[in-house]
Amino acid sequence: MTLPFEFFIPAEEAHGSEALENALRRRLKTEEGYLLIEKKALDARGKNIRWLVRGRLLPQTPPMETPALLQGRDVRKAPEVFVVGSGPAGLFAALELIRQGLRPIVLERGKEVRRRRRDLALLTRQHILNPDSNYCFGEGGAGTFSDGKLYTRSDKRGDIKACLQALVHLGAPADILWEARPHIGTNRLPALIERIREYILNWGGTLLFDTRLTGLEVQFGRLKALVTESGRFPARQAILATGHSASDVYRMLHALGIPLQCKPYALGFRVEHTQEVVDTWQYKCQTRPAYLPPAYYNLNFRAMGRGVYSFCMCPGGIIAPCATQPGEIVTNGWSPSRRNNPWANAGFVTEVDGSDFSELGLNPEHPLSGLDFREHIERKACQMAGGRQSAPGQRAAHWLQYRSGHSLPPSSYVPGVVSCDLHELLPRPVAQRLMQGLRQAEQRMPGFAGEEALLVAPETRTSAPVRIVRQPDTLQSPGAEGLFPCGEGAGFAGGILSAALDGIRCAAAAANYATLR
Repeated sequence: MTLPFEFFIPAEEAHGSEALENALRRRLKTEEGYLLIEKKALDARGKNIRWLVRGRLLPQTPPMETPALLQGRDVRKAPEVFVVGSGPAGLFAALELIRQGLRPIVLERGKEVRRRRRDLALLTRQHILNPDSNYCFGEGGAGTFSDGKLYTRSDKRGDIKACLQALVHLGAPADILWEARPHIGTNRLPALIERIREYILNWGGTLLFDTRLTGLEVQFGRLKALVTESGRFPARQAILATGHSASDVYRMLHALGIPLQCKPYALGFRVEHTQEVVDTWQYKCQTRPAYLPPAYYNLNFRAMGRGVYSFCMCPGGIIAPCATQPGEIVTNGWSPSRRNNPWANAGFVTEVDGSDFSELGLNPEHPLSGLDFREHIERKACQMAGGRQSAPGQRAAHWLQYRSGHSLPPSSYVPGVVSCDLHELLPRPVAQRLMQGLRQAEQRMPGFAGEEALLVAPETRTSAPVRIVRQPDTLQSPGAEGLFPCGEGAGFAGGILSAALDGIRCAAAAANYATLR
């Protein structure tokens, strides 16, 4: 007989999986059966911090089953479907194509994980940028070296649990199935990405690295071929999952007349504090007990009629250089699985749209105006900080007081932070919204915008500045039958899981199209 349960367990009783199981069995008053945990979330609202744990007590251990997404078949002689990009959208599209009996051929502009690591070291320590192999481009996409946060609200876009089960089957930690804010960690993700590659290859799929898309051949409104630096690939179907950092792809599509739309997004900066002070805010104690995880926060405000909010909060994390072209600065954050670095950082961003783009003299009706706005800020940041990968920064309190030219606190950003006046970087309406948001954050958590809070700019890659139009029923581009715009780069996802779900949807649509053809 299955017995559902839900308990609040004091945090000190549930430090580690064995302690948690013992605490649950004491409450259930049994040593028999299998504990299937379905949700675990920290409740730190009161004086007594506790875990909410929900699940079921089963009569016996359930049998190990291969997740539906990984029930593949040999596709070596099956019809081909090209997948451009090996981020979460592209990789999960490839998994679904194999399940559907089609052969995925994945084209990736960057390098395999192991070779990509060397380029990241050169970027971080020597300021040497490879435009095709960096934090954004390469096997696994931007997610590989950017943390592996799997929290999403995209439960209406597909089967989230099926994606998580597939990841666990391939080697991800099992706790992502029940943690309220699942997270894999940058140190664990590369090995997981390699296992996904092995799965695709074992069933007959193909991955081609160092293969950058440079053009499409479209004839009579239908896709005919993909053009890359490595050559031409005849293609009747292609899932375009190139990510929202691929500015060259947006410009290539626009030149070909593929329908695009300007899309609102958000930008600002990374805000960095010590993890110790974040723990103090959230746990209301001077020193975080060992049984509590590093604390995170989630902020959301309104300023001048727009949203201002924290984004991609990284407890115990690192700020990373995420530029994809020389002459630009882009920041992002990540955490290792243990989240044990001394700093915490998050994006602090505000929504931007056509009215903001007009501040720079851009045409808000032009489909690439948001992209031009983003690139302007990234290039200006690079100029302000000296032209390398050092980032412009300022103490939050000084920025709010219009003070500049002062020393900066230590930072996790290895290429270095240069003291600058960030008011010179952002258009005034954008800066004013961010300032109002910081003041509201300061009221909620004193010190959030204080002397020791560091702003590192810019955070610009929150989501796509362009939407690649697709038909709602077939998911194909109205400008090229057989082309399936997909994931974050197409403007239809935001984060690893939502991109993966969109990849599965596009693969299913491509399979349906193959059947009709």
